[in-house]
Amino acid sequence: MIRRGLTVFLTLLALVACEPLPTVPPDPTPQERSAVVAPLDTVKPEARHVPSPASAALASYYARVQADLLSQGLLRMDGGGPDTPFTDTMLVRDFEQIALAEEYERGQGFRPSSGRLGRIKKWTQPVRVTAEFGPSVTDAERRKDSAMLSRYVSRLANVTGHSITMSDSNPNFHVLFMSEDDRALVVPRILDLVPDINPTSLRIFDNMPRAIHCLVIAFSVDNGGYNYGKAIALVRAEHPGLLMRSCVHEEVAQGLGLANDSPQARPSIFNDDDEFALLTRHDELLLKMLYDPRLTPGMTAEEARPIVMELAARYVGGPS
Repeated sequence: MIRRGLTVFLTLLALVACEPLPTVPPDPTPQERSAVVAPLDTVKPEARHVPSPASAALASYYARVQADLLSQGLLRMDGGGPDTPFTDTMLVRDFEQIALAEEYERGQGFRPSSGRLGRIKKWTQPVRVTAEFGPSVTDAERRKDSAMLSRYVSRLANVTGHSITMSDSNPNFHVLFMSEDDRALVVPRILDLVPDINPTSLRIFDNMPRAIHCLVIAFSVDNGGYNYGKAIALVRAEHPGLLMRSCVHEEVAQGLGLANDSPQARPSIFNDDDEFALLTRHDELLLKMLYDPRLTPGMTAEEARPIVMELAARYVGGPS
């Protein structure tokens, strides 16, 4: 049951992260909206916030999920080891399935794709990450989660060689930490950030069942394009420590272009078996390959494969 919930989350993530943005009617002006909110990082936490029964129930549920997974030896934090060897051939296979394959037809909702490989999706402009919090999130939680996200962003910058920084100045990757009690603020904030958002994607933010732990949507600069220009991740504030870190690790990495998952990928967080909680060495290599400057947005699998094979052989070259 637990794994089914996480599979739903990953399936939705693969759909929305790769979906192009169709032209939609202009969004209502701010005066016409019923609730336009300021950037959430400027919203102060509520004094002595008491979680609602719904939020408290979610926190209890996610605590049980984490405890159950840990009791099964899952949610590993070691990044893999002698028990999880992989070769350059396996790394190429995993790259194509995670960075190129698309589970659903682009722009067609839940219509299954033909299974063919898609195109390279990534950022070429600097990525400026900011953390935003709902008013139910306490000061202590804000400090802890901001520090955790900042450390991870620095790690991703080192791995990819791409400009990825924490910045409140014109950010383009928004990580929203919101509880069930902040739900009414989510859709207005998304509309402020992306007025022309695909209505299908907006509905996912508006109606998240508890099986969806967190999600990310990355938006292309051009309609139907592959060059990312904005991303929004939503992380439930009710998560306990390790599930919170796990969500941040996966959402931000997927928002950089590793948008799919594969049951063959190991050791990896891009696998719905929950074995690993945090980004692994295998996953770092996938990101390093994706951000090689020779791989450009829109490149086909056939065009990318020789470069990917060369990189995998250089980084692994055999059992690792």
